Amino acid sequence: MTDIEIAQKNIMEPIEKIAENSGIGADSLELYGKYKAKISFEKLASLQKKSLDSSTRGKLVLVTAMTPTAAGEGKSTVTIALGDGLRKIGKKSVIALREPSLGPCFGVKGGACGGGYAQVVPMEDINLHFTGDIHAITAANNLMAALIDNHIQQGNSLGIDPRTVSWKRCVDLNDRALRNVVIGLGGRIDGVPRETHFQISVASEIMAIVCLSKTITELKERISKITIGSDYSKRPVLFGSLGCTGAVAALLKDAIRPNLVQTLEKNPAFVHGGPFANIAHGCNSVNATLCALALGDYVVTEAGFAADLGAEKFFDIKCRMNGLVPNAAVIVATVRALKMHGGVAKSDLGAENIRAVETGFANLKVHIENIKKFGLPVAVAVNKFITDTDSEISLVQKLCAENGCCAVVCEGWEKGGDGAVALAEKVVELCGTPSSFKNIYPLEASLKTKIEILAKEIYRASSVEFEGKALSKLKQFEEQGFGGLPICMAKTQNSISHDKLMQGAPSGYVFPVRDVQLYSGAGFVVAFAGDIVDMPGLPKTPAALSIDVDDNGVISGLF
Repeated sequence: MTDIEIAQKNIMEPIEKIAENSGIGADSLELYGKYKAKISFEKLASLQKKSLDSSTRGKLVLVTAMTPTAAGEGKSTVTIALGDGLRKIGKKSVIALREPSLGPCFGVKGGACGGGYAQVVPMEDINLHFTGDIHAITAANNLMAALIDNHIQQGNSLGIDPRTVSWKRCVDLNDRALRNVVIGLGGRIDGVPRETHFQISVASEIMAIVCLSKTITELKERISKITIGSDYSKRPVLFGSLGCTGAVAALLKDAIRPNLVQTLEKNPAFVHGGPFANIAHGCNSVNATLCALALGDYVVTEAGFAADLGAEKFFDIKCRMNGLVPNAAVIVATVRALKMHGGVAKSDLGAENIRAVETGFANLKVHIENIKKFGLPVAVAVNKFITDTDSEISLVQKLCAENGCCAVVCEGWEKGGDGAVALAEKVVELCGTPSSFKNIYPLEASLKTKIEILAKEIYRASSVEFEGKALSKLKQFEEQGFGGLPICMAKTQNSISHDKLMQGAPSGYVFPVRDVQLYSGAGFVVAFAGDIVDMPGLPKTPAALSIDVDDNGVISGLF
């Protein structure tokens, strides 16, 4: 059966029962049908407060991965299986995931609800519109854009230089035709003509702000601090100067609250926030994580793509901003992906190839070393495929052991929580190990230095080449008082480097930074490396070609 068929055959529990079993009363829920709910503001505040108690809050476990390939790694599947596996061994676990974006759902990557017998449900709802969070973020973002252009049209009392407006419109679809557009055409009453841009909603600063804000007050503070451009005297203009912060926040009052759903095994999962890790900070909301920490003994969360992207941003942005201290990390790997990094074509992955596994291990080794640089105990989860041979798996375990890391086979796709019991036991063992968690760079370093540290320590480059405009903007940001912000690197997810064609473990190369952008509301600086863009495009054969719905509203072809 396909993933969607497995999910549709599952009989879900009413979400009130899932909440009750987790310690949340029905009066603390706002229902979105029978199987989805948001947490009330009152309960959210209570759980936030409880999560601050170090004596009762759960252990925080991050699931990350090796560099993704077309063969697939299954990070979300392993995350869900691990959460269910912890329940199988008597541990009270809660899962915290990101919401899927419509871009990948209709594009090439597919959904983000796991797979096989390790899924969160209702998977069709979660993958498509869910509770409307991303739609609200899109509307709030575009309201800001409309208000900025209207201010310029209606007299421009703030003296905003239209040529410097950096705020982009967004849409939660892959639409490359909107990357670069001209607005205000048609005549005087149609606005001031200028070039502008679109980005995908999950890369927007509003998405980051929703994911990093704990309260409406903090949400409004962050929105008001967003830099939207400069005036004619080259001074930065903040969105709060327009006096419309409250209106934007009003659109986001529900989007800031976590969503509660369930796994196929009827265990609780918070699915909230959806930033991409290649062009944004790649982590679910801090509110979802805090709620999970207050309710579970073990919290299993994930960060997007490989450890060089999502995990680094989880540690250096999300954890640092919110005083979170992770207890352990799990790196998801597959024999198939190792063979692709070892030079095997996708069509040949079914054949045993010991040499390719050994060659491709160089990629996984870099991610193991990088996690250790953050001072965390780490294990590798070998997400098992039917074509994997015992010899290949044994080799992965041997190579991991030689690098001071245990590799545990996970069969969550086929067996659900039962297939992740060994992994769960290993994670409990790791969480009992004292953590010496640390960040990879100090905030007091210059912005340029922080980028160089990331490039050399995490991406293994020998040097960084900054384009002139990037250096000028970094200097400007520091002069404006933003030098102490962390870095959110935007680069390809398909390589440790900036170049998607450099598979395996590239090193000793020049890492090019072509541009930077200030996200002063979210609280970080985005650096763009190589040819990465924040509005993806559709592939030649998009997933949309396979998706359909019948007269009974039953969806097919969704992953």
